[in-house]
Parts: sequence; C-alpha cells; structure tokens
Amino acid sequence: MSGPVLQALPERLADVRGVDLHMHSRASDGALTPGELIELCLARGLTHVALTDHDTLDGVAEADRACRRLGLRLIAAAELSCQWRGIGIHVVALLPEGASAGFTAGLETLHQARERRSREIAHRLEKIGLDDGVARARLEAGSERPLGRPDFAAALVSAGLVPDRKTAFKRYLGAGKRGDVKMHWPELSTVVGWIRESGGVAVIAHPLRYGMTRRKRDLLFSAFIEAGGEAAELISGYQNPDTTFDLARQLAFHGLYGSLGSDFHYPGGALAPGTISPAPASHVKPIWLHPALASFGGEIRETC
Repeated sequence: MSGPVLQALPERLADVRGVDLHMHSRASDGALTPGELIELCLARGLTHVALTDHDTLDGVAEADRACRRLGLRLIAAAELSCQWRGIGIHVVALLPEGASAGFTAGLETLHQARERRSREIAHRLEKIGLDDGVARARLEAGSERPLGRPDFAAALVSAGLVPDRKTAFKRYLGAGKRGDVKMHWPELSTVVGWIRESGGVAVIAHPLRYGMTRRKRDLLFSAFIEAGGEAAELISGYQNPDTTFDLARQLAFHGLYGSLGSDFHYPGGALAPGTISPAPASHVKPIWLHPALASFGGEIRETC
C-alpha cells in the first residue's frame, strides 16, 4: 500500500497540517482499537500522530504496526494523571526513546490507583441502584483496561438509570457529584521526573480546561518548568481564538514549546482526529523542534 509523503514539519505552529498529538484508543477510554484509530487518521489526512491513552502504553505497539503499514509517523506517548496544589493535572509524555524502568513502574502505580478509584465509584453508585458496578462497567469497556468514569456512565445507561451518558455525568459523575471520586495522584514533579528519566518530553495537556485564572496558570507553568517540564498544548480541539492567542503569549513568556491535539475519543462526537482550531501566529516553538523529537518532525521520506 502506498503511504503519504512525509515532509519535514513546519517551523511555525500556524503553518502545520496533518498533526495530532493527543488521541485515545480502546487501550484506555477511546472507542476504537489503536489500529482502527490509525486507519481513521490516514483517512483524515494526518501524517504525524501520537496515541496518548490514559496512564498506559498498552496500545502503542499496535498503533506503531499500523503506522508502519500505512506510512504515518507515530511517537510513543501516554497521558499521565497527577496533581499540583490539589488540582488534577494531565501531562502528556512524548517518549521518542520508549519507556524507562522507572516510567513503567510509575504506570503500575497509576494503574493501582485507578483500580482503587473504580471500586469506590462502584460502591457510591450502588446507592442509586447500580448493582455490580465494576462488572457492568467492565462489560461496557470490553477489555481489562483500567476503568474510567465514561465506562460507569455507559453502565448507568445500560442499567436504565439515566437516558444517556451526558445525563450520567450531569447527575452522578461530573465534578462534585456522587461518583466524582478524587484520587491521590502522584505530584506533578514526580510524573515529570518519570518522563525525563525516559528521555521524553513532558507536555501539560489542555491547560485551559482546569478552571484556573491566568495568574494561577502562570504559577502552574513555573512549577512545571522547575520540575523539568518543557511544553504545553497550545491547541486542544476547538478553542476561542482570543483565548488561544493569550495562551500563546503565556507559553512564549515561559519559553515552553507548543503542542496540539484533538483529544479524540470516539467517532460521531464533536472532535475527530485532526480536528484542531488554527494556531495563531506566535513565537511559540512547535514541540517537534525540540531536539529529542528531531527524528519525528524533521525527516523526509516516502513509503511504498
């Protein structure tokens, strides 16, 4: 099968096309297998991608095989859960050299935390009539991957307790609701340390989604940089242009590289692979200009 011609990525985020560095598969809470996701990426004209499943690298090998077959370029990655000042933060780990032993041990820590959280969510939802919550959520997940709130939302729908997933979150699983179980995630500095030990690049995921003031984001970025973090997502799916422009000014001020991604989870939703608002002209350097990612964004080759 002929694949796309992979050209060097541009030196400005505003000029980029065909890149999506934040997507999910069935290895975490996405709907498609890693292979199906990569086929969809090809159909949508993407050339450079990252599979960033939550707290796992389990789907990367399958995604890599699909990319090699179809002619796309993939970087191993995961979206890791952590906390800063008691606030849940997600950090994307881009791993050009793969995972170190310390990183793998960290993933196991996160896996155990998710298992404890799942049992607690199930226990709380029993009080509103969801019997055998873990088993029901596992059935909806369709695999042995760590369970998330979307799986419990699907279980509530199938049990007839809510009409749809949106209502499940609104009533029971959203922030502050009965099923919103807070976890004792590792500290931000700890997770960034795992990434750096692996020779990877740490990226703050969707920084506009944490409900922070601009000043508090500045403090987050400063703490992140002190821990060894080097990048943040300038674009995550659809964003207000004025807000994005202001975020670009923040990233430039802190000297952070900029990444971008759709945060795609399932077909039929508002976002699809490559569905990303345009990046403004700015002084923010694209993440692929980081020296560790030179082979990901800088080479030119053809596949046949």
